[in-house]
Amino acid sequence: MATTTENKMTLPKEVFAVEVTNHELLKLAYDSFLANGRTSAARTLNRGEVSGGGKKPWKQKGTGRARFGSSRNPIWRGGGIVFGPRGNENYSKKLATGAKRVAIKQALSLAAKAGKIEIKELPVTVKTAEVVKFLKENKLERRVLVVVTEKTPELLRSTANIQNVLVVRATYLNVYYLLNADHVLLSADSVAVIKNWLTPATTPVAQEAK
Repeated sequence: MATTTENKMTLPKEVFAVEVTNHELLKLAYDSFLANGRTSAARTLNRGEVSGGGKKPWKQKGTGRARFGSSRNPIWRGGGIVFGPRGNENYSKKLATGAKRVAIKQALSLAAKAGKIEIKELPVTVKTAEVVKFLKENKLERRVLVVVTEKTPELLRSTANIQNVLVVRATYLNVYYLLNADHVLLSADSVAVIKNWLTPATTPVAQEAK
């Protein structure tokens, strides 16, 4: 499959035309991105950290009630929490580098097949209004992912306040951004960067090992 753009540039098939037999790897990469960005802010107190409870609620015997040594007991209301979050949980999920690259190529291929990918250059300006005008003229009014080789100050300033535009460097592409975008705008020079990143050349040592 060859995807052409306004300047008749063809996207490399080894990156933008990968066969996607199932979506399991895409799901793993998508979940991994979300998990790696998750923070463990919740923290509960155990019975030793809850204030109060120093005095024995009632005497040990003679009341007919169960024995208790502290009102901070976990089975009491207001007591400590057993096995609750402690604020040091690690929710990250690891995915092999090769698997990540395959998943990104699959996401790019699906986007290309759906006609979401275009090679367009945003206007070089610091004015947000000019970028908004450019997006409207090109019917790019939904979620737009702009892929560039470098984030210039002018580009960041002109797109910072546009809610539906996300600018990302080519080597920081991920499945989450690609699957959630309605339009993917690639700068002309970013295509070669993406290809070299996702299809690294085989080293001589690796070739000898074969």
